[in-house]
Amino acid sequence: MTMRSTRSTVTFSAAFVLPGYPDELPAGDYDLVVEEELLQGLSFEAWRRTATHLTVHGRGRHAGRTEMRAITERDLAEALRRDRAAALNDTHSEAALSPQEDVK
Repeated sequence: MTMRSTRSTVTFSAAFVLPGYPDELPAGDYDLVVEEELLQGLSFEAWRRTATHLTVHGRGRHAGRTEMRAITERDLAEALRRDRAAALNDTHSEAALSPQEDVK
């Protein structure tokens, strides 16, 4: 069976949580590793996702340790959606929308 792994980077602009993990992760860039297997017996090349992992670097007393957290595609999409929504709310905050005072 042929397998492949694809690496990419996802960026979170605010702290976030992932289902199944108790700790909050800080904003920043995270490596995403997607593992797929080649589907055999088709007349065209097709791949099926078998695993998705987010690379989390340790902090505090766990600094220097790296953990690959298994996540679902749905959980990742939801975390990114919440992050985008939070970023939009920050740019549309009351302070950002307050009118400019005229200076004379």
